[in-house]
Amino acid sequence: MIQRTIHVPEFRIGTAEDRKGLTGVTVILAPEDGAVAGVDVRGCAPGTRETDLLRPEKTVEKIHAVVLSGGSAFGLEASCGVMRKLGASGIGFPVGPVHVPIVCGAVLFDLMIGDSSAFPDREMGELAAGRAGTVFPVGCYGAGAGATVGKLLGADRCMKSGAGYAELKLPTGLYVGAYIAINACGEVYNNDEILAGVLSEDKKSIVSSDALMLQGVERNLQGANTTIGCIVTNAELTKANCNAVAGMAHDGLARAIRPVHTTMDGDTLFVMASGRVKAAVDIVGYMAEVAVRQAVYDAVHSAESMGGAPSFRELWGTC
Repeated sequence: MIQRTIHVPEFRIGTAEDRKGLTGVTVILAPEDGAVAGVDVRGCAPGTRETDLLRPEKTVEKIHAVVLSGGSAFGLEASCGVMRKLGASGIGFPVGPVHVPIVCGAVLFDLMIGDSSAFPDREMGELAAGRAGTVFPVGCYGAGAGATVGKLLGADRCMKSGAGYAELKLPTGLYVGAYIAINACGEVYNNDEILAGVLSEDKKSIVSSDALMLQGVERNLQGANTTIGCIVTNAELTKANCNAVAGMAHDGLARAIRPVHTTMDGDTLFVMASGRVKAAVDIVGYMAEVAVRQAVYDAVHSAESMGGAPSFRELWGTC
């Protein structure tokens, strides 16, 4: 198990997964008083929860968690478990005598690997929330348990990916971190080097989706995609700022994944900001872009071969 540590103050990350069914959920918890948040949905086939309230004109100013889940639309159930866990702790938006936790989320499609009947449910969401801390696993854990990349020519030619984390810090005390679960149709590039993608017929090399699509090759597997993630920062941002940062962060996906934001992807990035440090929005946005790109690489390098899909580590060793 490869683990990462989040240093962005007051935020915590927890995971739970079904390693046989190959699906899982990741919960990113805000500080107890909540975080200002935003979202940018670029893919045309998203599965999301509570994204409308993140628009700047909506009433609720802060949220309490972001849930990233496998299981396609079935996996949205996991957010209910997170709500139950937070509500029992008195965390949430005060409405009369009760507190209602504001839990946003997005899902990826992992039903083509492992057990197609397995998906993150309410109990798994509650378990992940209970495990939240500053140290957490990456790779094929949490939302990355069933993630794959390189599906242009079908599921039997894809590679195993997972979830990754990266963060940056400035001397001013500004932190920006990104957790990404990559489940893309396309391949992952580091500059012009392909790290993971569509395998050749003998599964010993990678065939470029970029080149295939420019030759007019159409994919033969519909819907089994989507990259989702969450950026966390201690910057002081408004809801409008958070939405702008989410948009800039998508550039990190575009620099690392080809193709990205397709009609059958649901690529979605959330931003949560605790508001403890003053910072320029453009600085936060660019740091988010870099962190997202690095988190994508971390997801590929940390993945294990599972469900018949080989990983970067199996094919080419450690990075």
